[in-house]
Amino acid sequence: MIELEGVPELIDPVMVAAFEGWNDAGDAASTAVAHLDREWKGEVFAALDAEDYYDFQVNRPTVFLDNGVRKITWPTTRLSVVRVGGDKPRDLVLVRGIEPSMRWRSFCNELLAFAHELGVEMVVILGALLGDTPHTRPVPVSGVTSDPDLARTMDLEETRYEGPTGIVGILQEACTHAGVPAVSLWAAVPHYVSQPPNPKATLALLNRLEDLIGLRIPLGELPEDARAWQLGVDQLAAEDSEVAEYVQTLEEARDTAELPEASGEAIAREFERYLRRREPGTGPGVATEGGDFLRDSGSGRTRPPKPEQPGPESVPGADAAEGPAEDSDGGPGGASAEGSEGPVDGREGSEGPEEPPGGASPDADGGAGK
Repeated sequence: MIELEGVPELIDPVMVAAFEGWNDAGDAASTAVAHLDREWKGEVFAALDAEDYYDFQVNRPTVFLDNGVRKITWPTTRLSVVRVGGDKPRDLVLVRGIEPSMRWRSFCNELLAFAHELGVEMVVILGALLGDTPHTRPVPVSGVTSDPDLARTMDLEETRYEGPTGIVGILQEACTHAGVPAVSLWAAVPHYVSQPPNPKATLALLNRLEDLIGLRIPLGELPEDARAWQLGVDQLAAEDSEVAEYVQTLEEARDTAELPEASGEAIAREFERYLRRREPGTGPGVATEGGDFLRDSGSGRTRPPKPEQPGPESVPGADAAEGPAEDSDGGPGGASAEGSEGPVDGREGSEGPEEPPGGASPDADGGAGK
């Protein structure tokens, strides 16, 4: 039994988790959880023992000075709790860490033990993948689950993915076997501008999470950061005719694929979100910008070779998600792509996930460091 001293009884708690590394292209997912923790002033109440789950030659500890005293920060996964007020108060249990190097089943069981002790009603896992999606269009975000009933009641896709998986896929299946409702939200990050941060993808994940759990999330400076990000990518793309031509090709493919979505339910869904964020009394910092209406801006680079597609498409426009990677650079989440023809712009280890419907996302099978 886990003793949680100092943690009050929670109200309708939802666990929201993200892990740096293989499932976190552009750092979009881990940044989203960090944003929630910062905006709602989360209080850390537990940290998993780093010795049990991490290879310190892959994810190295860091040394820092505290009033002249040398101290060490170990790579780990921390849990914090935030209380969201309003007409319908609700608590969130935030899980933020690095994809473990080993003992994935024990890792998931430990997280589920916390979830059980805290009375968590649902687990939402955030991820991001690299794909063939243009930075000038809304970021595709897919919600997937292994629970047919949850897929039906919450308008989610029931995952049909087969292939290698990361910790996101393992944790979702662990939740399913434990009888805990679980959802994964995946954002597609343009593979030609994958260097973190990607505030537009982070914003898209938070918008989708907001819809899923029925909470208005304070967005702070994220909408402005997303505009600046897209402006930067626009400017860099304009300086390189090859990149500009490639982006135009992606835009045409995306627009053609989504043409049937330009009316009906898609428009109604976006308009409802627009109205919700403009209800009276939302207060400072509450979402007032429809993130899906933003045009991306970012610090992009020249067009890299297209990554190989290791599996089925995961998110609309994300058919170039990369394959699993071996951690090599010794930093959190560092990896080198196995299944790409050449390097992608940005961090080598930001690779695609596994489960989003119709998309390519890898999933490593719980082996050390994958």
